[in-house]
Amino acid sequence: MSKEAKLELDGKVFTCRRWKQRRRKAMDVSQLRATTGYITLDTAYGNTGSCTSKVTFIDGDKGILRYRGIPIEELAEKSNFIETAY
Repeated sequence: MSKEAKLELDGKVFTCRRWKQRRRKAMDVSQLRATTGYITLDTAYGNTGSCTSKVTFIDGDKGILRYRGIPIEELAEKSNFIETAY
């Protein structure tokens, strides 16, 4: 399988990187605006991966939110702001 996705806009082909992380598939459109002048529209923010993070993990389908590997519920119940910030 190719690691690139191609999108045709105004008769020109834009190529972007494709990748798969865990069970999600994605294509990197971070250079779309600079290259083509187009932006993407995701009105409910349901189809947009905002970033890749080594600090937080979110799986909305399963209701998982972790900060530095610790479930957010545990941080909220057992830690104060200074401990979490540290």
